[in-house]
Amino acid sequence: MSPFSPTIEAFWRATFLDGDVLYRDALLTVVANAKLDADRRAMVWRPTGGATHAVVTPAIADQLGIGPSQQALTETTLRQTMLECNMQLHGADYVFHFTEAGKHALLQEQPPVHVRQLHPVEDAAAFALFQSSASEQDLDDAYVELDHWAVFGAFAQDRLVCAASMYPWAGQKIADLGVLTLPPHRGQGHAARVVRAISRYAFGQGHEPQYRCQTDNAASVALAGSAGLTLFGTWEVVASESAS
Repeated sequence: MSPFSPTIEAFWRATFLDGDVLYRDALLTVVANAKLDADRRAMVWRPTGGATHAVVTPAIADQLGIGPSQQALTETTLRQTMLECNMQLHGADYVFHFTEAGKHALLQEQPPVHVRQLHPVEDAAAFALFQSSASEQDLDDAYVELDHWAVFGAFAQDRLVCAASMYPWAGQKIADLGVLTLPPHRGQGHAARVVRAISRYAFGQGHEPQYRCQTDNAASVALAGSAGLTLFGTWEVVASESAS
């Protein structure tokens, strides 16, 4: 039995298993789905401890030469064929969620007094100062915005030093989050506390929190663990400039 909620399991199963199965063995499943958006027309998913899944549009399947009568196929061969067809995948993302046990523990907590939900009007000045103190790269990577579905922050000496925001993801009851801590205040636990506070809010609204980061981002991976999140899987999407 999965340690994660049925909502999470159902979403990722539907994403990678809805459609026509072109190939399946113990290590790899390839599915063609005509309903994929253009920017997600080819994706690869590896759940923690599980087999690899790939989903592509029928047009991509034709380009790759994969059909219902496909014989032996390996992940290595699939990736090589994609490269030969000018289909470059973005760098992989780790996807983290709370397990059901982790959710139960989280919901028993009370947030620290210096962590709270942010208001789009009352906290506008504090958030603007926060943004002006961060680099453009950090702002782009974190994608934390005051007008998102939920926004929480941590304060130090009445100044906003860490913020996280969430928005409902892919039309599902999953809330994707980003978090940013100003450099002078990193390593003090602010991000983990803010992530837990905003995740508690999401659960209260009937959503499952989701945290994603690049697999080579050691600081973000460490944050996920300190915030109580568990690695659910690894996700890759075809780059927008690749052949369609």
